[in-house]
Amino acid sequence: MATVLIVDDAAFMRISIKNMLTKNGYEVVGEAENGAIGVQMYKDLQPDIVTMDITMPEMSGLDALKEITKVDPKAKVVMVSAMGQEAMVRDAIVSGAKGFIVKPFKEEGIIAAMKKLG
Repeated sequence: MATVLIVDDAAFMRISIKNMLTKNGYEVVGEAENGAIGVQMYKDLQPDIVTMDITMPEMSGLDALKEITKVDPKAKVVMVSAMGQEAMVRDAIVSGAKGFIVKPFKEEGIIAAMKKLG
C-alpha cells in the first residue's frame, strides 16, 4: 500500500489523519508540523502521497507544494483546507496539487481522495 507523509501544524489533525490512513492500509512514513519540515521530509522519505495543510507557520502548504513539485514534478500532494479557502485550493491545483480535502472531513472523504491517486 502507498506510503504517506502528513504535513499539518495541528498535532490532533496529524493524529486523526494518521489513524484514518493506517486503519485503511496506508503506511504513514512521516509527520511534519510546517511546510519547511515537510519539504525536507519529502526529499528524505520520498513518500508516494503527501497530505498538506494550507495554512501553517514558517512555510505555508502552498509554498511547500511549490518546493516539492520543483524537486519532483510528479509528486502526489493532496491539499487539506478549511471551508472558504476556494481561491487557495485553485492556486494549489494550478501549482501541482493532485487533489484536495475540505475540513472538517470524514474518513470516507480522505480515503476516496487517496484512492484516486493510486
